[in-house]
Amino acid sequence: MSRETSDAALNEAALLAKALPYMQRYEHKTIVVKYGGHAMGDAALGQAFARDIALLKQSGVNPVVVHGGGPQIGKMLDKMGIESEFRGGLRVTDKKTVEIVEMVLAGSINKEIVALINAEGEWALGLCGKDGNMVFARKAEKRE
Repeated sequence: MSRETSDAALNEAALLAKALPYMQRYEHKTIVVKYGGHAMGDAALGQAFARDIALLKQSGVNPVVVHGGGPQIGKMLDKMGIESEFRGGLRVTDKKTVEIVEMVLAGSINKEIVALINAEGEWALGLCGKDGNMVFARKAEKRE
């Protein structure tokens, strides 16, 4: 084992020792972790995120990941020639935009996150708000 590898292992062990009381505190509890769209742009960060989620599960915590995807949605809308419109910080979504949002979030990002976590040895599954009618949406009132 090289000195660098040994130092890295010692640092990781020290970090885990510090984290252990918190992990034990949340054993058998469900926690929600938000994984934002801006954080998804770096492959190394994605792998580290998946490793952390797997570690939580292995320590007895039940993590639920809720993900974003704003930048990825914006990129796909640009690619499709659809202009994004925001009002009060919220994306205005017509029928065509909703279809693309669903494609990006449920068909792409969700699957990528599940694959990353599964690659770390855990069994993850992805759900979409439409699955089982978990999330309903209605048209917002017009704002001035």
